[in-house]
Amino acid sequence: MLTFKNFNIADWFSFYRIAASPFLLILIWLGEREIFTWFLLVSYCTDMIDGFLARSLKITSPRGSQLDSFGDQITFAIGLIGLLFFEYDFMKENYILILIAFIPYGIQMVLAFRKYGKATAFHTYLAKLSAIIQGVFILWLLFFNPIYWLFYTMIVLGLLETIEEITLIFMYDKWVAGVKGIYWAFRDKRRLASEK
Repeated sequence: MLTFKNFNIADWFSFYRIAASPFLLILIWLGEREIFTWFLLVSYCTDMIDGFLARSLKITSPRGSQLDSFGDQITFAIGLIGLLFFEYDFMKENYILILIAFIPYGIQMVLAFRKYGKATAFHTYLAKLSAIIQGVFILWLLFFNPIYWLFYTMIVLGLLETIEEITLIFMYDKWVAGVKGIYWAFRDKRRLASEK
C-alpha cells in the first residue's frame, strides 16, 4: 500500500513540484509575475536535487522515476501557462515553432499511454539536457527577455528528445525507467530479456 511514509527524500522533492502547482497557478491568476518566477525557479531546482539525491543515496525506484517525470511534466506545463499569461506577445509571434515542437510531444504521450498505460520515465541524457535548456529559457524570459538562439536550441532539442522517446517506446515492450538513450537501449538487458 502506498502511503506518505513510503516516500523517500528524493520522492518528496518530486512531490513538492506537484503540490506547488496550484499555488503557482494562483500566482499567475493574480498577475504576480516576479513571485511566480521565483517559485518556478525553486521548482526547477528541486528537479535537479531529487535526481542527484536518488543516485547518490542509491534510492532510485520505478515509482520515484514516475513521480519525477510527472513533476517535470506539470512544472513544464505551469511554466508554459505562465508564458502565455505574462509573455503572450512572444508566444503569439512564435506559435508555429511551438506547435512544431508540441505536436510530436503529444503523439509521444498518446503512444506511451496506449502501450504502457502511463507516461514514460526513460530519463535519457537528451531529455535531461532538453529540460535544462527549457528551464533556463523559460526563467530567463520571465526574469528578463527572450534569447532567441536559446529558444531555437530548445525547440531543436525538444524535437530530438521526443523522437528519441518515441523510438524507445517502440523498442521496449514493457514500461521501464532509466534508459540513458537509444545507444544504451540496444545493450539493455531488460529489453533483450523481453525479446527472448
